[in-house]
Amino acid sequence: MKISKEVKVGIITSIAIACFIYGFNFLKGRDIFSSQRKFYAVYTNIDGLVKANPMLINGFKVGIVGQIILANDTSGSIIVTLLMDNEVNIPKNSIAKVVSSDILGSKAIQLILGSGNIYAQNGDTLFSAQEDDLKTAVNKTIAPLQEKAVGLIASIDSVMVVVQEVFNESARQNLAKSFESIKLAITSLEITSYRLDTMVLTEKTKISSILSKVNTLATSLANNSDKLGNIINNFSNISDSIAKSNLTSAINNANMALGQASSIMTKINSGQGTMGMLINNDSLYRKLDKSSEDLDKLLKDLRINPERYVHISVFGRKDRNKPKD
Repeated sequence: MKISKEVKVGIITSIAIACFIYGFNFLKGRDIFSSQRKFYAVYTNIDGLVKANPMLINGFKVGIVGQIILANDTSGSIIVTLLMDNEVNIPKNSIAKVVSSDILGSKAIQLILGSGNIYAQNGDTLFSAQEDDLKTAVNKTIAPLQEKAVGLIASIDSVMVVVQEVFNESARQNLAKSFESIKLAITSLEITSYRLDTMVLTEKTKISSILSKVNTLATSLANNSDKLGNIINNFSNISDSIAKSNLTSAINNANMALGQASSIMTKINSGQGTMGMLINNDSLYRKLDKSSEDLDKLLKDLRINPERYVHISVFGRKDRNKPKD
């Protein structure tokens, strides 16, 4: 059976149209031979999102953006249809977020999967979110820096005012004098350092001798460490013995004795008792002095005229009626 040219042209044209339709949908990311599930999300601003933009889960493409329409009410909301090709289970609390897919500003839908066990069904509306655009992100980044810059400028202005107040003519003169004093101090330190170096060079022998003696002393101490340990132990034993002795009682008794002696001296100074009267009243002294003088006279008279007081007779008693000189 012979096919006419018209039929061949029609068949080729139909095949070309079908290939064109399939290629067009394939380039848009939609497979016309596969069943697609539809989800919806409502946005207040889609920021350049267009039809056929990809829908991603952790960077993996699971669908595309379908029809985008404006809501019939006066809210200005935008309803976006999300077409999903595969059978991925989407929790009902998942979020469809509009994000930038590259540095050129192309948009995509990033599905942030929820944690629930209830999955969204075909035709359900998902929660929506929107990534900050470049202008908003830049403003959020620059706003704190701007506030800090304003504060920094104000601080610099205050510092400059203080600097101008501090570095007046008098302050500059004082600062110059201070630098001159510092220069003189550094020069003095250099001279002192030179003198120390000279002294070390001249006294090198003596310093070496001193260091040798110190080394010898350290060696001697190291060799007699046992004896030093015994001495320290002896001191420790002595201190323990003193601590254990009844030293507190002896000190208390001494304090009591000193108190009593102080009381006695107070009474003597106030003229109480025999000792107080003897010390504070000179009449007894005068009487004793007079008695001493009379006793001296008596002893002199006894030495000169002993017969007046002592009568010694060898041959007989003398006549008592004999007149005396």
